[in-house]
Amino acid sequence: MTKVLKVIALGSLIATSALYSAGTAGCLGCHGASFEKKAMGKSKVVKDMSKEDIIKSLNGYKDGSYGGAMKAMMIGQVKSLDAAAINALADAIKGDSVAPVVESAPVTEKKLIDINSKMRDAKRLEKEDLGNKKEVSELTLGLRQTDLYSEKDETTGVKTDYSRPAPGSSTKFERAYVNAPPMIPHSVDGLLPIMQNNNQCLGCHMPEVAKSMGATPLPVSHFTNYRPETVLNKDGELLKEGKIVGINKGDMGNVSDIVIAKAKKSDKLYQGRFNCSQCHAPQSKTDTVVGNTFESDGLTDKLKGHSSLADAMNEGVE
Repeated sequence: MTKVLKVIALGSLIATSALYSAGTAGCLGCHGASFEKKAMGKSKVVKDMSKEDIIKSLNGYKDGSYGGAMKAMMIGQVKSLDAAAINALADAIKGDSVAPVVESAPVTEKKLIDINSKMRDAKRLEKEDLGNKKEVSELTLGLRQTDLYSEKDETTGVKTDYSRPAPGSSTKFERAYVNAPPMIPHSVDGLLPIMQNNNQCLGCHMPEVAKSMGATPLPVSHFTNYRPETVLNKDGELLKEGKIVGINKGDMGNVSDIVIAKAKKSDKLYQGRFNCSQCHAPQSKTDTVVGNTFESDGLTDKLKGHSSLADAMNEGVE
């Protein structure tokens, strides 16, 4: 009888756990390890909210009646949660229980947007090809698209618009070339500046949570230190990767034979790459004044959305 009860209890636990499609792990990047941060610099501090208020806000996100400009990100997180899962999540946030983490349903891969499609339009390129024209007018020749006699009064610069959907509700852009740093397709409002100890990008883009968030996971290159180990020994000699390259008198010698450092991989983000906005920039809504004929070699469908940089890092030097 005892064995039967244990089996029934275990079956109930498994069935109940299946209700909880998310734990708190995916929340910590934005809200902090103890829910002490304002997500995106805008939200309430969740640890100061009551359980009732947390449940009310989660239900509000689910039905679209709660939240501000960034609510699209939360809608994506709670849309699959039922009442029992929301209650369990609130309990976990308040520390009354631990929310079981169950593998989320796979996120459907959205079609990547080719941001250069309009710029490579064949009719546009033919129209702008000045080499095939018998006559070139002032309007065609200049980038201002106004003649020299009226440009002072009529010519204005293009206003750059960086407004984008909230994180979690945008569509990814194709990379411009193989291993190009992906453009940021969503709003960065509240995400900047990125600090070493306050990087809200990691809440969605760390590999363990990226799939469930519909985000691009950080590649292995971001967890690898490629910098040469540099040491100044007690004799004043400068060593790189164990080789003497100079002495402490301004003589650095010839370091051309050290082509690349020994890669040192880690399961933590390499801190030389903590500042995401060094390489990744928001994509503006701007029509270029001229077409773009650039075509990247080797940009396969897979590489339009993924990186192979770690595999190619030593290419040409080994």
